[in-house]
Amino acid sequence: MQLKLAEATQILRKTPATLTAMVAGIPEPWLKCNEGSGTWSPYDIVGHLIHGELTDWIPRVRIILERGEAQAFEPFDRFAQFREDQARPISALLDQFAFMRAENVSILQNLNLSSDDLARRGTHPELGPVTLGQLISSWVVHDLSHLSQVARVTAKQYSYEVGPWQAYMSILKS
Repeated sequence: MQLKLAEATQILRKTPATLTAMVAGIPEPWLKCNEGSGTWSPYDIVGHLIHGELTDWIPRVRIILERGEAQAFEPFDRFAQFREDQARPISALLDQFAFMRAENVSILQNLNLSSDDLARRGTHPELGPVTLGQLISSWVVHDLSHLSQVARVTAKQYSYEVGPWQAYMSILKS
């Protein structure tokens, strides 16, 4: 499916509410659960998404539009959330994410990007040449990937408790 900016921004706008519905008010053990050493909890994922709003998506959009391939993107620190205050309540993180996302989607929409703009190229520090359209598409898929991850991590907390139904629960097999 070809990127349609209006559809992409619609999905990007929905992520904060979806994430809030999934994790706001859930018991702390569910919020901090993970899939084992080196994996992320729902709390960690929200922190990661906040860091992306600060340092990744819109800054990279601007680099492509202002400098093209002449300036490579700053490398993204996928683990920055672990250096932040781990005692902040999830409600504060969700509010921050929702606020930042609304601002960033508004910025994106106000750029009035054309199909020519979406074809403009930038330089990813590891992947090399990428287009603005690929960056925006990746933003959407990144969101959906982490929403899926939150569902998977929390579902796995009852892996054994579902008993023989485990055979029918594909989310427990990934």
